[in-house]
Amino acid sequence: MSNENPVSLSADLNTASFLNLNGQVAVVTGGGAGIGEAVVRRLASAGAKVAILDVNLEAAQSVAATVPGASAWQADITTDEAVQNVFRQIAESEGPVSILVNNAGLAGKAAPFLEQSEDDWAKAIALNVMGVIRCSRAALPGMRAQGYGRIITVASIAGKEGNPNMTPYSTTKAAVIGFTKSLAKEVATEGICVNAVAPAVVHTKLLDQLTPQQVSYMTDRIPMRRTGKPEEIAAVIHFLASPDASFVTGQCYDASGGRATY
Repeated sequence: MSNENPVSLSADLNTASFLNLNGQVAVVTGGGAGIGEAVVRRLASAGAKVAILDVNLEAAQSVAATVPGASAWQADITTDEAVQNVFRQIAESEGPVSILVNNAGLAGKAAPFLEQSEDDWAKAIALNVMGVIRCSRAALPGMRAQGYGRIITVASIAGKEGNPNMTPYSTTKAAVIGFTKSLAKEVATEGICVNAVAPAVVHTKLLDQLTPQQVSYMTDRIPMRRTGKPEEIAAVIHFLASPDASFVTGQCYDASGGRATY
């Protein structure tokens, strides 16, 4: 039987405080910009102490300086030693981590499959897949000790539909969706929920890595005919990070403006 949530859900709907994260410690990777920054601000506004984990320490510090309860941490999550060290330091400094948002990632080179080199593939896998795996592996023991946890990974609609000229990116995002579903089943009776979010194209600096043709290809397929906003993705992540998502696990939530309807 699942463990109880650390934040009790009131039976009185008039007094219940939904999506409250008071007393919880959250780690957001790639929290120095874009979707990650929006997630940091959203979770902090709900009462969480947020550890902003970014390879760019200055970016993390810049966000932390404007978010009450946030702290900045630097680590290259493509190396396991760095990940284990920084998670240990965060737990010692901020307290046990109960929320992990795997947001850090790269779009990679926009080019046909035969023009994607071994190095292009290695970079995408090291960050987009193994970065998620390393951070989840570092956070999970502490969540098990608490009998509670939330792991949310930012995937992509490309991982469900595949984008041409983005084979490494599409492949790695499909991989973390599969990882999410598998891990969720392993820990389903331990009070730990594991989910993913699949945005369509979102207006962030990540778009600078793509050609106008690539952006147009993605945007033209969105029924709303616009890019998403980082804050819109953060709202979905906030729900999945909360005690209220207690019966939601192993899912990949689309935030695609209607692009995907399955």
